[in-house]
Amino acid sequence: MSYYLEYVVPADPDEGNFEFPVSEEQRGYTVPLSETDADVVRTDSLPVRSEVFGASLAEAKEAAESILSHSKADQARLFDDPDDSMQPGAGTLVASYTETDGWQDHE
Repeated sequence: MSYYLEYVVPADPDEGNFEFPVSEEQRGYTVPLSETDADVVRTDSLPVRSEVFGASLAEAKEAAESILSHSKADQARLFDDPDDSMQPGAGTLVASYTETDGWQDHE
């Protein structure tokens, strides 16, 4: 099965928002802000969709918790997506996670 974890990484309040250069000429890779005069987009959060490996839902949840433990995210959603799409919300929502309540299965 192909599981995908979706969560949002908030910017650190002490460091300010995330900043990204936007350049149609240099698409597909990151350009350091100091090396470009491209327009800059600022955002207070980053949405993430990442593949999670696991032969079962329990294994996928365990792998997802490991990812979340290294992020600033406090909630997430886990999808079963046999099409391996990187589109947000693609697949079937199988579980959601909050830092306070843990996993909640969806049917």
